[in-house]
Amino acid sequence: MQRLSGPDAAFLYGETRSWHMHVSSVLMADPSTAPQGFSIERLRENTAKRIELAPQFRWRVVEVPFGVDNPVFVDDPNFDIEYHVRHIAVPPPGGPRQLGELVGDLASYKLDRNRPLWEFWLIEGIEGGQVAVLAKVHHAIIDGVSGADLATVLLDLEPDPPDPPTPIRPHGERIPAPPELLARAAVTNMVMPWRAAQFGAQLVRQGRTFLRFRTQPKPPPAPFSAPRTSFNGRISPNRRFAYTTLSLDAMKAVKNAFGVKLNDVVLAICAGALRRYLQGRDELPEQPLIAQVPVSTRTEETKDQVGVQVAAMFASLETQVEDPVERLLAIHAGTQGAKEMQRAMAADKIMNLTDTMSPALVGLAARMYTGARLEDRTPPVFNLIISNVPGPPFDLYMAGARITGIYPMGPLLYGSGLNITVMSNATGVDFGVLTCRDVVRDPWVISDALSEALDELVTAAALRQQEPAGA
Repeated sequence: MQRLSGPDAAFLYGETRSWHMHVSSVLMADPSTAPQGFSIERLRENTAKRIELAPQFRWRVVEVPFGVDNPVFVDDPNFDIEYHVRHIAVPPPGGPRQLGELVGDLASYKLDRNRPLWEFWLIEGIEGGQVAVLAKVHHAIIDGVSGADLATVLLDLEPDPPDPPTPIRPHGERIPAPPELLARAAVTNMVMPWRAAQFGAQLVRQGRTFLRFRTQPKPPPAPFSAPRTSFNGRISPNRRFAYTTLSLDAMKAVKNAFGVKLNDVVLAICAGALRRYLQGRDELPEQPLIAQVPVSTRTEETKDQVGVQVAAMFASLETQVEDPVERLLAIHAGTQGAKEMQRAMAADKIMNLTDTMSPALVGLAARMYTGARLEDRTPPVFNLIISNVPGPPFDLYMAGARITGIYPMGPLLYGSGLNITVMSNATGVDFGVLTCRDVVRDPWVISDALSEALDELVTAAALRQQEPAGA
């Protein structure tokens, strides 16, 4: 039995009908490389073996009565691999748009709290003979970086590897009774006043740090400073998904030509695509769009811990700047300050707000926020989420099928109907675009614009390299 941390419990209790707290990925694969053939049975067998190395895939949530303490995870005594690994087919002709619509539909409902918080969907009928696997995993047991690491456990480095040595552990824990959980909660709640005092002192220190950065000539953007766009407002449970792959070499050429970071190039590509999208709808605001950028806080000591270890950085996308190079350089300058502020704020952080209150209050706050339609009545917290996750720089196989792309999806939160999540591999960078159907009905318009935004930067980088030295 393992008690959830405050942030992990918040992802559970902060989930509403419209805010789905699972992260997902679409793994495209070539089944022709599987030595023993590829089927739902092979995928289930392969997954069952691999999750012995990832015990959180057998954990189910047991909630404390009345939400007075964080839930606990127990090894599910009724674990059923057939429930978690399922089978479906994309409608003909099985092209990207048909696959994207099916994935959006499958991403539109929450995971079953009475079972371990994940499911895989094998999707067949894709044009070209490919298959796809949609992996849905709750944010309470995974974040972007740990998800990339977990992929190396569930996937293989060769088509037909020997079975990995698996630890011998008992399965099927006893479900703790409500009185037992309430007794544990009483002990935990005894220290809540001390935690609240510690958190109050932390807020004072972080407030001073925040004000120090606000006095800079161009301070990093703050929450609720984003302009309202069509991306922002009340979101529904319905999702739509689009995807694309861009050249890693091209992005590195841009990075090297202008002396910026690869993450700056990713943000600039997204900024260029969103500027093009909003201009086409005559909606481009005079203020720059603000992206919430998750930043991993995992260290060498905590890298193997289950759960979420991320902080939020707010980055200006400089969408008001017309020239793509000026926009890239402005993003680079802004992210340097934002990273410095995020590191300084993290240095003063010893706990989260969710460590000082019962999970029931988190759930109540989320329901009040959506129930009062504050997404429509308050300035947007941010315009969208952009998450960049480094992926494995080598080939991977799933039950023998070679992975040809991993297109990730993060959650939609706080009245933002757009999430762009990025994962790199050995040769390309895979972009997953998840939207609320009622906010962005056709995410492929944004997906297609990503390639056009990169082309602009590649052209500018080529011109920069042709300039005489010292020019």
